[in-house]
Amino acid sequence: MRDLAALGLTHDGDVVRQSERLELYRAAIDRLIADDLTYPCFCTRREVLAEAAESIAAPHGARPAGAYAGTCSTLDSAGRSEREASGRAPSLRLRSGGAVVSFTDRLAGFYEGAVDDFVIRRADGTPAYNLAVVVDDAEQGIGEVVRGDDLLETTPRQIHLARLLGVDAPDYLHVPLVFGPDGERLAKRHGAVTLDDQQAMGRTPAAVRDVFAVSLGLAEEGESPSLDELFQRFDAAQLPRNRWALPQELSGSVEP
Repeated sequence: MRDLAALGLTHDGDVVRQSERLELYRAAIDRLIADDLTYPCFCTRREVLAEAAESIAAPHGARPAGAYAGTCSTLDSAGRSEREASGRAPSLRLRSGGAVVSFTDRLAGFYEGAVDDFVIRRADGTPAYNLAVVVDDAEQGIGEVVRGDDLLETTPRQIHLARLLGVDAPDYLHVPLVFGPDGERLAKRHGAVTLDDQQAMGRTPAAVRDVFAVSLGLAEEGESPSLDELFQRFDAAQLPRNRWALPQELSGSVEP
């Protein structure tokens, strides 16, 4: 919040923390359970990944890459009791019924994806990401979500879940990720990647904002437009579609 303020970026409404909204998530999960749209899953993460790998290797696989194979979806009460007796705590999965969801992203365009039986409550009882964000967006009246394009393939899950819960799904705009000079996703290992890091190198928040503006095609090198000027220039349709690499001199990192 301090960094956003330093960059001149503000927000609407109060700060919302998911840890304070567990009752909302539980109510949504209870509704899905009551509608017979869920089932307990005793598979470990390692088992799920192994099943997904086999699915990719198998010819004419009907499931999307990395999707859950539905191993526990047909377990009867005896099978569940056996797994519970082994001490495994189950997660809770949504029964998707092989749904296929399409939507039009404001930057990526038309996208269509199959929805697997994804987790809505983890084995420790914590509501899962896909469930929490759908409930949060609906409850707060979010009309558009802007996020990294690495989450594009999860969007059909969230739209499908919103429909099951009877709420409106927002519009989406998935933007390219920022990468380090080595071509890998930007991370702490790349050097000065936080605002504090940049200030320690002598770069002001305004100068950092100028870097963002150039990377988005909203300013020329050496230019320092105001926030009002950036707002006037902004056009979502003109956003870059290619991933941007943080230049070596900005990260402060040293090549091995």
